[in-house]
Amino acid sequence: MGQNKKIASAACWIALACLVVPMAGSYFFDDMFSTLSQIFRHPEDLALGWDSAMYGFYAGGYSFLCVWGGLVICGVLLDMYGVRLVGSIFVGLMVLGAGTVTFAITSGLAPGTSLTIAYIGCTIFGLGSEIAGVAVTRSIAKWFKGRNVALAMGLQLAIARLGTAAAFIISPMLVAQKAPGEMYSLAETARPAFFGLTLLLVGAVLWAFFVAMDARFDKNAGIAVQKGEVRKEDKFVFSDILKVLTNKRFILISLLCVFFYCCIISFKKFGTSIVIPRFGMDLDSAKWTITMIPFFTVLFTPLFGALVDKVGKATYWMIAGAMLVLVAHLIIAFAPEGVPAYGYIGIATLGIGYSLVPSAMWPSVPKIVPEKSLGTAYSLIYWIQNMGMLLVPIFVGNIFKKASADPSVSEASAAVSAETIFIGLAIVAIAVAFCLRVSSSKNPSLQIDLPSKKQK
Repeated sequence: MGQNKKIASAACWIALACLVVPMAGSYFFDDMFSTLSQIFRHPEDLALGWDSAMYGFYAGGYSFLCVWGGLVICGVLLDMYGVRLVGSIFVGLMVLGAGTVTFAITSGLAPGTSLTIAYIGCTIFGLGSEIAGVAVTRSIAKWFKGRNVALAMGLQLAIARLGTAAAFIISPMLVAQKAPGEMYSLAETARPAFFGLTLLLVGAVLWAFFVAMDARFDKNAGIAVQKGEVRKEDKFVFSDILKVLTNKRFILISLLCVFFYCCIISFKKFGTSIVIPRFGMDLDSAKWTITMIPFFTVLFTPLFGALVDKVGKATYWMIAGAMLVLVAHLIIAFAPEGVPAYGYIGIATLGIGYSLVPSAMWPSVPKIVPEKSLGTAYSLIYWIQNMGMLLVPIFVGNIFKKASADPSVSEASAAVSAETIFIGLAIVAIAVAFCLRVSSSKNPSLQIDLPSKKQK
């Protein structure tokens, strides 16, 4: 019996290892231009011809299909037909979308045409990535049920964010900075895309290996009653969607997700464009400064996840994380200009806050939603989140575009204007986290603030 437990535990960690690689590739591809965003401020130096507003439009494309119903519909399909079939389709779409973006960047077509093709590719990639992420999260909840689920989710997030860290570090190496007036060729601009596409292909192979493991898991657990059949109590029905949408705690977690993540994910898209003028950094220093965000999450997300498993208090962690993010953006916006130390402090604080909230938020969802509806629940959360991710980059990109066209507006002033958006979002995130805390205290039977790991 003890040996079987060891084998089962080892299998869980092997499965987790297979699941994190496609998500790391997704994070890399999504953030491949984040530490290169400043090059779009000078489209005359780009053979690609995109300006900051066009880049912001492209970045928002990730969320287009997700927002317009695709994420919810596909989340329902995930619950109806399972992670193996639906997840595999969307891992494939993630690779297809990335390939389309790479083609657009290297096509040599007019800027408007290449942007349109890249936008279409980004929408496909975004939908594939989000549903693949739902499939991964749902799989972790299944494989680690009764185990260290928060730690496992924290590790998945941490390792996946290494993809972001890799994008921040490697992309500027692949696209070396040039003097003003020198042209960036299409091939140079596309190097990060080719690198990211390769990572995604490796991730797809490992996903296939996980699918085989998951089929064996179900067989051993007796989940499949007959060929393709699921036990009656585990079957998804459409009325389950209404139950999820009328769950007050679910709504609060969804709102926290959108406001909190937009404070960070959308910020990363323009991170170097903000910290360079605010703190007088060169590109190399700015690159390493922004890279602190994923590196801090790699260090702290598993730690905070283990603490949530052991001591609980999830809503308190969420409040603390949201408050740290607000403090971080206040530092980035209003600390003395031209002092790099404040930039490091602000970004480090942002990275710690970015670790706290997800460590507590994602493991709380299985406590308030039945396992058979988790795909739909996570998809609905990501759907609401993507509404913000669709719009915020567009607003921020237009701020920088207007600043570039108006000589009276300094780059530092534009950075502060962009930061006011993130500050407002952080304030709302704190308010929502407090509401979730109140709701948890009034409904102790849900055990949101109790430890995740079953006590032996």
